[in-house]
Amino acid sequence: MDSSVLRTLALEEKDFQLLSDVIYHHCGINLHDGKKGLVQSRLAKLVRQGRFSSFREYIDYILSSEGKKQFAVAVDALSTNLTFFFREKQHFDFLQRNYLPDLISRKTKESRRWLRAWSAACSSGEEPYSLAITLAEAFQNKPTWDIKILATDISTRMLEKAQMGTYEPQRVEPLTAQQKQLFLVANLIEGQKVYQVRRELQEMIRFRHLNLMDSWPFKGPFDIIFARNVMIYFDKPTQAALVNRFWQCLASGGLLCIGHSESLTGISHEFSYIQPATYKKN
Repeated sequence: MDSSVLRTLALEEKDFQLLSDVIYHHCGINLHDGKKGLVQSRLAKLVRQGRFSSFREYIDYILSSEGKKQFAVAVDALSTNLTFFFREKQHFDFLQRNYLPDLISRKTKESRRWLRAWSAACSSGEEPYSLAITLAEAFQNKPTWDIKILATDISTRMLEKAQMGTYEPQRVEPLTAQQKQLFLVANLIEGQKVYQVRRELQEMIRFRHLNLMDSWPFKGPFDIIFARNVMIYFDKPTQAALVNRFWQCLASGGLLCIGHSESLTGISHEFSYIQPATYKKN
């Protein structure tokens, strides 16, 4: 590919529509007209790396049988979101101050000393590790409890990073000094300081690949579902179907946390509103 082609590389409307339709049917992501610039900017690097002469050539390739792996890479590029530890801290504060004390009291009386949580779009792992820290702190004097977190994502690349549990200093800034000491180990990799999540915390989490539009190989019930900044990718019918599936997977009294930029307004559901972006199954 010569330099003149690199400068003029553009995503034609018909190619954008084709790709949008395929992505929507594959994983429910709604790439409406306002997303065309984002699609072009995120995929342009992949087009150039593959030395394709146009977006159309690239799209034809990733939709072919031989381009399946690159199609997965394209989905990764379009669905990956920036995240960090304790993002949208209000959720973790609510868990710590309100929800978990009540759950512990209720389940202790019922002799059901277990908790299950699900991070439905875990990205590079900061969310489920933040949840694990919150639970470890809440249950630090309750060693007999069985606590497990399921962490899923459509991006295999992000899941690999999440399973490694290694983060740059700026990504762990929201943690307190005590949390860093208890739950992380400082290391040097190629002369750069990084933090490694301790094994005890990692063992609380099971990372799995999952397309939320596919059938789910589990039924729950979960006490907590984090589905934050997931529905922003979907249209209303897909959101409604997903919210209903989350309802089915939650235990009675279970909590659904969505992103603070999201809302269940306009969606028919049976959840009770607790606080912004927090809902409960009664």
